[in-house]
Amino acid sequence: METSQARLKVTLSAFMFLQYFIWGCWYASMGTYLANTLGFDGAQIGLAYGAFAIGAIISPFFVGLIADRFFATEKLLAVFGLLGGVVLCLLPQMTTFAAFYPALILYCALFVPTLALGNSLSMHHLADPGHDFPRVKVLSAVGWLAAGMVLSALAAEQRALQFYRAGVSSIVFGLFALTLPHTPPRKTGADVSLGEVLGLDALALLKKPSFAIFIACMFLICIPLYFYFVMMSIYLTELRWEQIAAKMTLAQVSDVVFLFLLPVFLKTLGYKKTIIIGILAWVLRYFALAASVEATGLQVPLIFVAIGVHGVCYDFLFIAGQLYVDAEANERIRGAAQGFIAFILWGAGAFIGTLLAGRVLAAHQVAGGPGQPVTYDWQAIWSLPAWGAVAVLALFVLAFRNPARDAQEPSAAEVASSVTTAL
Repeated sequence: METSQARLKVTLSAFMFLQYFIWGCWYASMGTYLANTLGFDGAQIGLAYGAFAIGAIISPFFVGLIADRFFATEKLLAVFGLLGGVVLCLLPQMTTFAAFYPALILYCALFVPTLALGNSLSMHHLADPGHDFPRVKVLSAVGWLAAGMVLSALAAEQRALQFYRAGVSSIVFGLFALTLPHTPPRKTGADVSLGEVLGLDALALLKKPSFAIFIACMFLICIPLYFYFVMMSIYLTELRWEQIAAKMTLAQVSDVVFLFLLPVFLKTLGYKKTIIIGILAWVLRYFALAASVEATGLQVPLIFVAIGVHGVCYDFLFIAGQLYVDAEANERIRGAAQGFIAFILWGAGAFIGTLLAGRVLAAHQVAGGPGQPVTYDWQAIWSLPAWGAVAVLALFVLAFRNPARDAQEPSAAEVASSVTTAL
């Protein structure tokens, strides 16, 4: 038993590494490639990043209506990985937005379901998920970090090579998925409603004023949040930074550290103060970036501060938020509640956030002379999400109330199981 569990942990760790290695190959650097290599404008870049949000919206249909009822999880993971690899290898051939954008949406619709399916399979087979799953999951951060290091070593941030690397890795991932333990569909023959798939059963929680304020704030913070993901690599490229992908992996190091500190903060401070710290980190990130534009001597330290606070930005806001939702929901609607918050954060919120980020980028383009590279008014760009985050912070501080009971320290399993698209 111990030998088989040890082998399973190694297999699942390798799976998590591969899954996030694929994602890390292209997501952070895609904006630079689209802007500088393909010549897409800001609005198109924002839409391209919104493709992941569309994938997140489509994902519940794959998982809820198909995966849980008809197919073994490991076989679906294999199919998604192999098909996704083919699409990624075809993406570099598509140099117009009209061709690139729908292909990217197709890829995201294939990749996003693997996040939930991989977590579900792991939790199902580990003998002690509360103890073992966080240790397995941490390899996802290592995978993303390794992808950034390799990307920079190959100087591939502005080259199509990033998609070929991701595509080959996805094919390896698909083949590797066939070695995972057999996991039959959980709801064979069961009727699954559309409301259950989308988490609409959790709408009853909106009758609680604090929960409604929480959902509104989570949606609103997504608007400034995605400015970072859409624009950061473009900004650093304009500053002529080298090995950008490798340097941005400091964010993943921060993620790992603060993910393990999160239970302590929740137990000590409760949900409201912990989430406030998360929103404050976003305020700090964007004001640091705005200040870095003109702060010649302090530019590099300020940018590294903006990258380094990522663990607080993400874990103290979104992971803490998912745990709050879990605590507020009863057993009957807990799954629906998690589906609903995921739809808000990575579906609707992400789509609106990336769309607006792209439009702001396009609106602040600075006209250059003939043959000159495109530049942007970065101080104005970074100031907008900074003040947006301040507004969300004020709303949350004034209107949100902690649950009647004090926050209990969540177990490692509760924290880890809330991580679906983290890192």
